[in-house]
Amino acid sequence: QGNKAKKEKQKNAAAAEKATGEATSKAAMAVQDTPEFIDHRIKIYDELMAQYREELEKKPKAPIKVTLPDGKEVEGLCWQTTPYDVAKGISQGLADNTVIARVNNELWDLDRPLESDCKLQLLKFDDPEAQAVFWHSSAHILGEAMEKRYGGHLCYGPPIDNGFYYDMFLEGSGISNQDYGVLESEVKRIVKEKQPFERLEMKKSDLLRMFEYNQFKVRILNEKVTTETTTVYRCGPLIDLCRGPHVRNTGKVKALKVVKNSSTYWEGKADAETLQRVYGISFPDPKQLKEWERIQEEAAKRDHRKLGREQELFFFHELSPGSCFFQPKGAFIYNTLMNFIRAEYRKRGFQEVISPNIYNAKLWQTSGHWQHYAENMFSFESEKETFALKPMNCPGHCLIFDHRNRSWRELPLRMADFGVLHRNELSGALTGLTRVRRFQQDDAHIFCMPDQIREEITGCLDFLRHVYTVFGFTFNLVLSTRPEKYLGEIEVWNEAEKALAESLDKFGEPWKENPGDGAFYGPKIDITIMDALKRHHQCATIQLDFQLPIRFNLNYVDDSGEKKRPVIIHRAVLGSVERMIAILTENYAGKWPFWLSPRQVMVVPVGPAYDDYADKVRQRLHDAGFTVEADLDAGDTMNKKIRNAQLAQFNFILVVGEKERSSETVNVRTRDNKVHGEVTVDELVAKLAKLRDEYVLAEDQF
Repeated sequence: QGNKAKKEKQKNAAAAEKATGEATSKAAMAVQDTPEFIDHRIKIYDELMAQYREELEKKPKAPIKVTLPDGKEVEGLCWQTTPYDVAKGISQGLADNTVIARVNNELWDLDRPLESDCKLQLLKFDDPEAQAVFWHSSAHILGEAMEKRYGGHLCYGPPIDNGFYYDMFLEGSGISNQDYGVLESEVKRIVKEKQPFERLEMKKSDLLRMFEYNQFKVRILNEKVTTETTTVYRCGPLIDLCRGPHVRNTGKVKALKVVKNSSTYWEGKADAETLQRVYGISFPDPKQLKEWERIQEEAAKRDHRKLGREQELFFFHELSPGSCFFQPKGAFIYNTLMNFIRAEYRKRGFQEVISPNIYNAKLWQTSGHWQHYAENMFSFESEKETFALKPMNCPGHCLIFDHRNRSWRELPLRMADFGVLHRNELSGALTGLTRVRRFQQDDAHIFCMPDQIREEITGCLDFLRHVYTVFGFTFNLVLSTRPEKYLGEIEVWNEAEKALAESLDKFGEPWKENPGDGAFYGPKIDITIMDALKRHHQCATIQLDFQLPIRFNLNYVDDSGEKKRPVIIHRAVLGSVERMIAILTENYAGKWPFWLSPRQVMVVPVGPAYDDYADKVRQRLHDAGFTVEADLDAGDTMNKKIRNAQLAQFNFILVVGEKERSSETVNVRTRDNKVHGEVTVDELVAKLAKLRDEYVLAEDQF
């Protein structure tokens, strides 16, 4: 029998290998000869690159000073010395491990000559900006492989939060997962060749000639490029419209995996051409790819969509795409989160308001959203007027502030709102609870005087630290300052940025500055949390706004009787409640902490004779405000009931029999099978109340 099973196994393995080989060869058959447009592209590029190099040689090589982050100065020559030269001068190891440079706060290719005195930073893969550059370069490698294999027309190929993708137009055909192996083989060849990434600035007229074969690139040039020149990057035969920057050469990408593919529409428009999208992930070290694959396996087990179904928390239906149905146990989590925030609001001086869901378009025209955000709003006509469902609360809160005269004595006015919001996300972008159309936020707006900014920001930071500590999250803080295109007076910006920086210093947690990344209407603090899988999520936001008070002509009367303009602080800690539930589901892997658990206690009688006592205990705990059930199914054994309760993630299982009934006690164990033993029902209620009210994360503290 053993030999027979072994032969059968070998036979199945051979059949699988044959099928894989056939699939790979079929995919390989799709390989075309090198498309003519590649030679056309290279010919134009080579001519213009030769001209550029001649011009570069003629530029005067004047001495420059390069200042490093530690203050050390390195001498170089403009139009000759590169960031790579500087890195190599420090150590070859540093040069090899640097992904990209930052020159005067602008990302810069390592082989691009420096042009004047500058400040230089050398960024490794662990820097988020360097990671994005690395994945952008990897997208170009994938794009080169796709052009070679399919001969289609490339569209967009950006880095994304966890990897990258490239879109390609393949008229009348598609891409399947059987093609992945062929693409990865092509990628390995490209990486082995260590093709340099070259940057070239070109005239728009030359670019239109270069990309005349590709209607999508022509559209980008005509619709998106408003300058006379823009840049392309080349690696091997691939030349693509791109602002860059990129890694030095393709050999830097030591591990690249094609992870999935899908169909999409050009620029997400359902009436546009269908494109084939291929996603990938890459790393500078194969060990990092192995670790990423391990995390992906764990993430799949924790996927909130899977756990939401299994635990009967929530679901989606095609008749209301992007709008979640929360079942009773999911609604318990939702409401518990909101009540947690509400309790903090009361302690911290916030006042909750309820504002309308539907507003006349005139409101959104005043706020500026109609001009910039109308396509993301659900709008409709009624009695010859245009209305829209609100995508955010701030304009409505401005109306509340403005409905009567305000005194300086009322400020700061902290206005909170859990109102339902709607955003018209594209159907293809909807992803479980993380990308929805209908959601609620723990949204609040603080109307304050300029000299109250520091104290209010400090309060906001303390609020988010408390909440994230309860959840068990660590977090990072980044101050994003004035962008090039800003509105308002520079003195106001400088004072506001100083106030935010001083608040962050006082807060005592580490923080970084991201120059020029603030919104056009005010500086902001970006907060990212890290979950159990070391993934980063941005949920909280603290944003100063000088413009909405101007747009709505908001005023308060100061202590001298003069009208003054308030400042608005937009802030949220959970962000979208839906998205936070997704993050928490995956962070806890469905093992909810007691205070947030929709299944806190299961009472299990040792036999039918003790059903009445089990139900009495259940009722007592229910009356005390806990989520509790009693398993009175006569068809299951006691051990099976305990196991079922543990698998269903009940935090505590209470076993009751004759001993417990006679002494009015229960025998307590956890879902992880830690036995706490016998306690009275009164003692149990007190201990559970402590766990709930103190937001304790682990049942071990029972």
